[in-house]
Amino acid sequence: RLCAAAAPDLSYQELKDLKKANVLHIDVRERWEIDRFGKIPQSINIPLGELMEALQMDPTDFKEQYNQKMPSKSDPVVFSCLAGTRSKQALGFAMSLGFS
Repeated sequence: RLCAAAAPDLSYQELKDLKKANVLHIDVRERWEIDRFGKIPQSINIPLGELMEALQMDPTDFKEQYNQKMPSKSDPVVFSCLAGTRSKQALGFAMSLGFS
């Protein structure tokens, strides 16, 4: 399941189109789920339990930890998980921190 503020539910095709426009895709599943079910290409894995802390990190620390440039509060970000519950929570967390 995929979530973004503009469209709380995205289709796979919509995500593919967004990825062409340099949207940051954060997969909030647990690491064991990634190991078991596979990584989504061009996504970064930040388990939901780490997300609040990750989105408040120093950009240098974020890059070091996740091997990806930290998103700014206005950058387009898409969250995904297995069923949609965690990605909706992730969206709420990000918006509460000022991400648009």
